[in-house]
Amino acid sequence: MSANLDLVRSIFADWERRDFRSADWADPEIDYVFADGPTPGTWTGLAGMAEVWRDWLSAWEDMNVEAQEYRELDDERVLVLSRYSGRGKASGLELGQMEAKGATLFHIRDGKVTRFVGYWDRKRALADLGLATEADLQR
Repeated sequence: MSANLDLVRSIFADWERRDFRSADWADPEIDYVFADGPTPGTWTGLAGMAEVWRDWLSAWEDMNVEAQEYRELDDERVLVLSRYSGRGKASGLELGQMEAKGATLFHIRDGKVTRFVGYWDRKRALADLGLATEADLQR
């Protein structure tokens, strides 16, 4: 297992315990991107990333994330296929009812994540990366 894969697994291990506090893994000038979903956009730096996380997490009760598969794409990129669950504080909507399967692409250099791309739609992530297979599209 590579150091990059170890790093990403450690990030998800924290998140699966609902611990979203650490940003030790992030480069100070990280590009933080939501490619789709309710708030698509791009932010730069730790402050921008923290603001997005605060806003996003504050909208949910019992937010959970679970890594389902790790794919090391090359020397600098790791893709994680994941599932989300939780309940919207304002709407009461359960993420599990929406088949909330997403993906996260981590770009890593010198032991730090330099670019984070989050996808609510796993199929879009796989298509964007040219990785979509019929089996992937069924998930």
